Amino acid sequence: MNDQAVEYHPTKYWHTLKDGRVQCDLCPRECKLQEGQQGLCFVRARHNDEIVLTTYGRSSGFCVDPIEKKPLFHFLPGSSVLSFGTAGCNLACKFCQNWDMSKSREMDTLMEQASPDLIARTAKELGCRSVAFTYNDPVIFMEYAVDIARECRKLGIKTVAVTAGYICEAPREEFFRHMDAANVDLKAFTEAFYWKVTGAHLQPVLDTLEYIRQETNVWLETTTLLIPGKNDSDEELDAMTRWVVEHLGPDVPMHFTAFHPDWKMNDVPPTPPETLVRARTIAMRNGVRYAYTGNVHDRKGESTYCHHCHELLIGRDWYELFAWNLSEKGHCLHCGERCAGVFNGPPGTWGARRMPVQFSRGI
Repeated sequence: MNDQAVEYHPTKYWHTLKDGRVQCDLCPRECKLQEGQQGLCFVRARHNDEIVLTTYGRSSGFCVDPIEKKPLFHFLPGSSVLSFGTAGCNLACKFCQNWDMSKSREMDTLMEQASPDLIARTAKELGCRSVAFTYNDPVIFMEYAVDIARECRKLGIKTVAVTAGYICEAPREEFFRHMDAANVDLKAFTEAFYWKVTGAHLQPVLDTLEYIRQETNVWLETTTLLIPGKNDSDEELDAMTRWVVEHLGPDVPMHFTAFHPDWKMNDVPPTPPETLVRARTIAMRNGVRYAYTGNVHDRKGESTYCHHCHELLIGRDWYELFAWNLSEKGHCLHCGERCAGVFNGPPGTWGARRMPVQFSRGI
């Protein structure tokens, strides 16, 4: 690693082993490194006998998106979010659909440089109600994300983590203490899938989900990319959705999204729309109040209905809202029942626009 090309930022979740190696304690991988080595995530490395973050202040790009794209359907609907990521990932998903960034091991991928306060101020100036850490997993650039979250809170900007939830207990507590919302990828519900397809384990993700829901005020939604023949059986979907209701409660929205061939799984066909509808049906049958289809055009599957009177609350067509039947605090206008979520006033009007932001050239 070229020291002149990289700015090393200190971290605290690591310890030295008896054999002289240094172990990273951020995620369950527990990478054990010799001097100059990088962890599997690529962005954490051993330098001068410490674990450092090599991508602090550098991003693979910024873009203003609809919050629904994260996807978050019950967190400030219709609002815009300033989204960005870095490089690297601590999972090794064979189906990765952001592989050009998450699998990158090239510092040149990190085009934009921006301090935490500049990101917060930019979000404010662009009218974004939140900043999202996305594209790759923010737990691996935790120190950068936490510093940005601190600056955002000073300006009344919320922060969103789009994550696989693969993080150890102590850093998990610190990381989510600074987040306002999270969408956690529950990639499957079998240990075999996690190990063979992502190179990780299921239980740490379940632990993260339970921690967020039971120990924090972070708004939580989940996403499962359904891959034909891999994680889409009735049995697995039944077990997953039952677990969610039992351990997280019926109000946590679940998103079932369509796979398209990518990265190292180009031999697997796209997900049929009927699979997503089937998953949504199973989830709702098991007590999930808010289950959604994604990556396909399905107005019914994208819309929110009152769990009490079943009337339409939020109508969605892709990322456009076409109906709104909630009070400013999220109560159904038909029966008065509260819809779970973070609602504050009328819905936003950002729509489906996607607006790239280049810091180096000005806003």
